[in-house]
Formats: sequence, C-alpha cells, structure tokens
Amino acid sequence: MKSLKGKTAIVTGASRGIGKSLASVVADLGGNLVIAARTEGPLRETAEELAKKFKVKVVPVPTDVTKLSDLENLVNKAKDSFGGIDILINNAGVSSQYPFEKQPFDDFESLVHTNYLGYIRLIRLVINDMIKNKSGAIINMVSGSTLCDPLPRNFLVYSSLKVGLRAFSKGLFWEMRDHGIKITSILPGVTDTDLTGKLKEITAETSRLMSTEAIENAVRFALTVPANVCPLEIAVINQQTPWTAPVIPFKQVHPGK
Repeated sequence: MKSLKGKTAIVTGASRGIGKSLASVVADLGGNLVIAARTEGPLRETAEELAKKFKVKVVPVPTDVTKLSDLENLVNKAKDSFGGIDILINNAGVSSQYPFEKQPFDDFESLVHTNYLGYIRLIRLVINDMIKNKSGAIINMVSGSTLCDPLPRNFLVYSSLKVGLRAFSKGLFWEMRDHGIKITSILPGVTDTDLTGKLKEITAETSRLMSTEAIENAVRFALTVPANVCPLEIAVINQQTPWTAPVIPFKQVHPGK
C-alpha cells in the first residue's frame, strides 16, 4: 500500500462523520493532517484522537467554510505547520430537505456558500502551489443524487449545486492533468451520519444506509493509485437507497423473447 508519509492533507468537515473517517484514512496511510470544522471542541478532540492512534501530526483549525477569511487562515496555518499542502479533501457540507415552494430563502445562501463556493474557493487557494510543485490530489465529496435524472424531489437546490460541483470537478481535471494534479469526485449514497440522520423518509429504513467504510475505501483507492492514474469519479451507492430508483427503476418490464 502506498504511503503518504511526509505528505500533508487538509480535510474539511473533519470533526465527525464522513470527514473524520476520511481524515483517519490519511492518518492511517502516514500523512499529516490539518483538519477543519466550525466547532472547536469536537475538532480538537478529533485531532488528539487521530494523533494518538496513528502517530501523525494533526493540526485542528476551527473554520467556517462559508467565510473566505477562514479558508485563507486554514491554508496559511497548513503552510506554517507543514510547509505545503499535498492533498485537499473537500467534505464540509449541509443538507436541506424541502419541497421547493416551501424552502426557506436562508437555505439557498447556506447551501451555495457551504456546498459549492466553499469547495471552489479552497481549491483556488491551494491550486497554484500544487501547480508549482507539479503534483497534488484534490478529492471532492459530491453526491450520489447527481446520478439521478430528474433530481430527487425535495432536494432540488442541494442536488443541483452538487451537479454543478461535479461538472466543475470534471472540467478542473482537464485543466490540471498536465500539471500532475489529480481531481477526484466521490459520489456517495445515503450514509449513516449525523447529517443524513436528520433527513425524513430517506433514513426511515436503516437498511438503506451505508456505513462510512465504503467511502473510506474509495478515498484510500484514490490516494494510492499509481502516479499516472486518476480516478475521475467513484460512485459508491448503497443498493437500497431510494435515490437509485430514477437511475434503475425498481420495477422493470422486459420485452419477451
């Protein structure tokens, strides 16, 4: 297994859930970490836990990804602590489940700034150093809902922004591949975390929920493939998620032979 010893990764939304699991993957591979989340207490606890368990350096930086100044501070702290940034895992996110006509206006701004602008601003802040070094890996947590056409009802704003992020990531791959920089999108299904636990109906049947293990394995794969290989997209879909229905109808009528 490829080692990340001597490498440094930023992971956002890392104090719990998927983000904490992905930070654990980096640490298990020997990489140092700069982890970000809004709430300082749980973030520091996670940093101490990972540093003790994996014997790597972990720097917690309280960060609100909706604020450009916080993102600039995050990148500067990473550079000050480790000299550079080799890996960026954009994971911070918020969800919102409403019929569009009932969705609060405040939700729009929160979703845009957290799930889209926060990602591309942070990429913009690290990308020039990666270009200079002719290496780097950027992993964006997108959504399995982007596989659906039409998008899942009650998630139109959330999913449409994720569609935009997915398109941006594909385009960025083509711009960055000659600089030795890998861009990977992870498209997970509904996962058993605090975020999805608040969603109505989607999580009513626990059999529909994945653990974070499958996503961890996808990210581990993306970070350990040979230098000349880039997993552009990895879709990790739990078979019982209702979101698979628009992709593969549950009831299919096959023509007779």
